[in-house]
Amino acid sequence: MNQGLRDAIRQLHLSGLGHGLDVRLSEATGNHLSHEQFLELVLQDELAVRCSRQVERRVKAAMFREPRSLDEFDFAFNPSIKRKQVSDLATCQFVRKKADVLFLGPPGVGKSFLVQAIGNQAIKCGFVVLYRSIFDLARDFLHEEMETQQDKMLTRYLKPDLLIIDDMGMKQLPRRSGECLLEIIMRRHENRSTMMTSNRPLEDWAKLIGDVPAATAILDRFLQHAQIVTITGRSYRLKDHPRVEHTAAKSKGRPSAGGEVVSPPEDTGPVKALSSEGGRREQVGR
Repeated sequence: MNQGLRDAIRQLHLSGLGHGLDVRLSEATGNHLSHEQFLELVLQDELAVRCSRQVERRVKAAMFREPRSLDEFDFAFNPSIKRKQVSDLATCQFVRKKADVLFLGPPGVGKSFLVQAIGNQAIKCGFVVLYRSIFDLARDFLHEEMETQQDKMLTRYLKPDLLIIDDMGMKQLPRRSGECLLEIIMRRHENRSTMMTSNRPLEDWAKLIGDVPAATAILDRFLQHAQIVTITGRSYRLKDHPRVEHTAAKSKGRPSAGGEVVSPPEDTGPVKALSSEGGRREQVGR
């Protein structure tokens, strides 16, 4: 590659094309490629590099707690997680349909891992994603007191194709958090997709938010087009920690076959959820 060509590639910011150009030139000579075939190959190289960089930028902007991939998840550990259901979500059809998803289950069963992995897959499909815990959300809005800053923050939450709100139910939220969450859900409803996780039954949300009308309005809209994914079982985080598992089994006094500890009653009771069909209520196993 001569210097003039190098300079032109640099000025046009075609680093992907330039990186493998020597190899492509040799390939074109050895395989007697036409000019059209050669041009197609080098342009594909440039597009591949640009796509990779865009994914990297979007992953960084998504602010994942820990970027995850579904290939890393151990589905065999917890049979209550339906692999096909998760795989269907990873196709991101729900994002294209502007539908919502709610993961329900006790702490540690893999909810945060799965929503971040699905979010990562959504980025690879070309979508813009934002991940925030419910506490990040409350802090973002309650610390921005000026109206102009509130509007700027709201735009940040409304713009992504997929908004992931994690950890609903870890503890009671600060005052006025319900108002912020309600506005986000209302403005995104049927316009963008939202995915949430919660370790508390839906009937507890009013207490967690501290605002019954706001909690009712949030659930009414969010559950209208939402798919509910319920997970039960042991903590995924402690799956490779035999001492913790042994201690838990001893404290319960009733390990299941194969050494699996039976989940405590408060983690396995039914959760009452609003149905998307005419407000009818249905039972959803946690």
